[in-house]
This record gives sequence, C-alpha cells and structure tokens, in this order.
Amino acid sequence: MAPYFLRNLIPQKEKRRGGRPLLEVLASLTWIQWAMFFSGWLAWTCDAIDFFSVSLSVTRLQEQFGKSTHAITTSITLTLLFRSLGAVIFGIISDRFGRKWPLVINLLIVSVLELGSGFVNTFNEFLAVRSLFGIGMGGIWGLAASTALENLPVEARGLASGVLQQGYAVGYLLAAVIYLYLVPETPQTWRSLFWCASGISAFAACIRACLPESAVFLRAKEIERAKGINRSAKRKTQIFFHETKEMLKTHWLLCIYAVLLMTGFNFLSHGSQDLYPTYLQTSKGFSSHNATVATIIGNCGAIAGGALAGFLSQYLGRRLTIIIFVVLIGAFIPLWIIPSSFGGLSAGAFWIQFGVQGAWGVIPIQLAEMSPPAFRATFPGVAYQVGNMVSSASAQIEATGGENMKTTLVQNGKTTIVPDYAKVQGIFIGVVAAFVIFITLIGPENHSSHFEKHKTAFEEGAGRDEAMIEDDEVPVPSEKVPGSSNASVRVDEEKRDSPA
Repeated sequence: MAPYFLRNLIPQKEKRRGGRPLLEVLASLTWIQWAMFFSGWLAWTCDAIDFFSVSLSVTRLQEQFGKSTHAITTSITLTLLFRSLGAVIFGIISDRFGRKWPLVINLLIVSVLELGSGFVNTFNEFLAVRSLFGIGMGGIWGLAASTALENLPVEARGLASGVLQQGYAVGYLLAAVIYLYLVPETPQTWRSLFWCASGISAFAACIRACLPESAVFLRAKEIERAKGINRSAKRKTQIFFHETKEMLKTHWLLCIYAVLLMTGFNFLSHGSQDLYPTYLQTSKGFSSHNATVATIIGNCGAIAGGALAGFLSQYLGRRLTIIIFVVLIGAFIPLWIIPSSFGGLSAGAFWIQFGVQGAWGVIPIQLAEMSPPAFRATFPGVAYQVGNMVSSASAQIEATGGENMKTTLVQNGKTTIVPDYAKVQGIFIGVVAAFVIFITLIGPENHSSHFEKHKTAFEEGAGRDEAMIEDDEVPVPSEKVPGSSNASVRVDEEKRDSPA
C-alpha cells in the first residue's frame, strides 16, 4: 500500500538480473572505453580547478582590488548565473552534432578565459571575464558526464558516476595544492593559479581531440549509411528541434523536478565549499596555509565518499544511497563548526565532504538514467546549471549572514569581533540537507537504464522514451565502436543485403 516512490527506493532484483560482476566488467573494458571515461573525468576536473581558483584566492583578490568579501563573491555569483546559458548552448550542440568537438571547443574557451582572468587589472574587468567564463563552464558537466558514462557497460556506471563526479573534488584539491605551493613563490601570486589552470584545460582539450566520437553517434551514422539515408544537416536540425519539443511536452514535470533536485544539491556543495577557506581564516583564525591544508583534507574525504557512494548505489539504489549520505552530513555538522583546533576542524571537513560529495557521486548516473534518453547532455546539463543559477548566491548569503552574525576570536591574548561563519554555515547546510532528503525521496528512479540503446536526438521518434534501436537495425561498423557489445552489432542479413 506504500506509494510507488517509497516502494521503488531499493531497486528490484530483476533490474540487475544477468548483470556481470564488477571486476569482470572492469577487466573487459577496452582502452578506448577507459580513455573516453578519463577524458570526461579530466574535463570535469578542469572545471573545478577553474572555478575554485576564485574561492581560494578571495583574500588575495580583496587586497588586489580593494574590495570586501561580499564584493569578491559577486564574481562567483556571476559565474554560476551564466553557467545555465552555457549548458543550454553546448548541451544542444552536443545532442545534435556529437560529443567530441563540442567538448573540445568548450574546453578551449574555458582555457582562454581562464588565461584572461589572470591578466585583468580592474575589478570590473575581472567581473566581466568571470561572467563570460561562466558560459564556458556551463557546458562542461553535461558533455563530460555523457562522454564518460554512455560508453561504459551498465554494471560499471554506478562506480564510474562516483569517480567521475569526484573529478570536482580532485580539481579543488589540485587548485589548493597549486595555491599552497606555487602562488606564494611567484611575484604574480594569485594570477599564476589562473594561468596554470588554463594550461590544464588546454591539455584536456587535446586529450579529447585525440579520441573518437562517442559510440552512440558512430552507431547512428552507421545505421543511416546502411539504410541509404542521406539527410541534410538542415533536415537533421529540424528533426532535432521537433523531437525536443515532443520531449518537453511529455517531460515538463520531470524538468521542474530535476531543477529542484539540482538546486538543493548545488546549495549543498557551494554552501559547504565556496567560503570554507575564508571561514577558517576569518572565524577560526587559521593562517592561509593551514586553511588550504584543511581544504585539501576535506577534498580527500570528498573523493573517498564519492567513489564509495557511486559503488553502493549500484546495489542499494540511487535515491537510497543519496539519502544515507545526506543523513551523514547532518550527523557531522557539529564537528564541522564547533572545534577550534586544526585537527578537529580538519576531521569535520573530511566527514562533511565525505557526505556531501558522496551524495553528489550518485548524481551523474541518477540524472542520466532519469533523463529523456536522447537528451542526455542537454537535460542533465541544463538541470544542473539552472540549479547552479538558483544557488548562485550561496557565497553571498553566507557573507551577508556573517556580516550580521558576529562572534569573538581570541588570538595572542587579543579579542576581536569577527563574522560567525560557523553558525551561518551550520544553519544553512542543515536546512539544505533536509530539503535534499525530501526532494530525493519523492523523485523518480530508473535504475540500470539502458539509455545507450536509445535513438540519438536527430533521429525521428527520438523524443519518445520507447524509441529504442533494435539489434537488427545496427550494422557492423566499419571501425570498432567504443563500448559496443556483441548484442549491439548483430545484423539482419536480409536488411543489410537489400537495395535500400
């Protein structure tokens, strides 16, 4: 008698029937599949390095431009606001034309704008570049997730989702290490962090350019060639927009739900990360060095939590795993904000990020399986970035809260009144965690969906969820398609030999 969303919390056994053991699946992956996953992971890692370059440099940017913390966080807000536009632009281009070159171009744009961020001389110039930068960043996640996951077998996607998402934590960690060891040693200080990030993004673009197109798009081209179909680019674009319209008619409620889900998740991550170094330095009296080390420790927890949660979600279900890890966040909020010692606060950072990024580790595969299958780049990417847009004021909300909630800090026998970021962040994350549990609980789950067997968005009928590619439609490709299984390349000889 329980509602369906409760009965569906744990995936039914038949959904995993016939699945191979994880180690066997990993051993069977080709180097192309590994490389495609790595390229998606690296792109997402670059996104994090680029974004957190600002969060880590808040105090130095204050000195450079003579602005308050609240003013500097405006650049973070603008970046998050414009990411939605980038998600729409690059998501549509990717679902229409393929994964490869849109992601390469996207990474190159990010590289150029990150390089430009290190050359600005005024605060207005910095805000303008970071706004444009948001458009470039907005496209990365949807393209990276679709590239990484759709070329892997179903049995590996839970673990892959967790590892992929923690490219974000790895990026934050790398940015923190660069900030810790490179920035103090160079006369350009914070600018050297942005220049270094630019080079890493350019490297990621080169890696993706050397790899083939995603398997689903290669397969679609083979089917057209085998059937003698020769649609013009204009006609394919017309079909794409028609199928997009049909998808929106059917899934408008799902679109709203996905935005609400990602709003909660983005508040959760940005609320616990964006001002964390500032919180440690301002409210706890940490040096810049110790605050950065604590940030690194927190990101180690994030990496561990994301990988574990992704793996568990393959067996416990996507939503139940998310709920478990968000409950863990609530349990560790006191350890995150109450201690004053480096050891206590570092432990709090580790376990909070273990929970936050553990829950986040399920999101790439949860959104991919939930999405209308033909729109796996546009739908998750736009939902993710619109949620980012709604949560874009996280840092400013916390900065404003700190201006209105004060506490005392005693250092070297001297008492100073400082913003109480600990209390602000504790209240903020507690409320957001409760919302995430609720919105996850009432939502859908399509565990172990075979979305890779669906038609691409420029094929007729792709807007319908049941528009699957039948085995006998798929010709033997002229070159090995990465990620294809034996079942996906069987051929109906009669169709293949017919004049059509």
